[in-house]
Amino acid sequence: MQYKKFGGSFFVRLERGEEILSSLAALAEKEDIALGCVSGLGAVDRFTAGVFFPQEKVYRKNDFHGNFEITSLTGTITRMDGKPYLHLHMSAGNEYGKVTGGHLNEAHVSATCEIVVRVVEGSVGRAFSDEIGLNLFEF
Repeated sequence: MQYKKFGGSFFVRLERGEEILSSLAALAEKEDIALGCVSGLGAVDRFTAGVFFPQEKVYRKNDFHGNFEITSLTGTITRMDGKPYLHLHMSAGNEYGKVTGGHLNEAHVSATCEIVVRVVEGSVGRAFSDEIGLNLFEF
């Protein structure tokens, strides 16, 4: 991972083989990012994305393998229990133009990935909601 800070934003380049979530968590830890917005694009060769089923309070994950272009990578960085908490969604298109995605669990870069992390002053925590079954913003 290479990155450079410009004002309140980090421009990040991930290399082939790097994993997106763990790389951004490492950046947030190293740079003490308590609150931020994430957007990006690039290419991956495998990723896992899920869909939340509120009635069951569970995620169902789907694994994808092949050549994919990230059409959208978006989300937030907050804190939970003193550590960075990333909530990202990703959609990616395959060689036939079919796009799939969801809540991002894991994604491995196949060529490059360009990400902008916009740091926002302040902090937002996370707390688990028994009612919903998710870690929600805690203001």
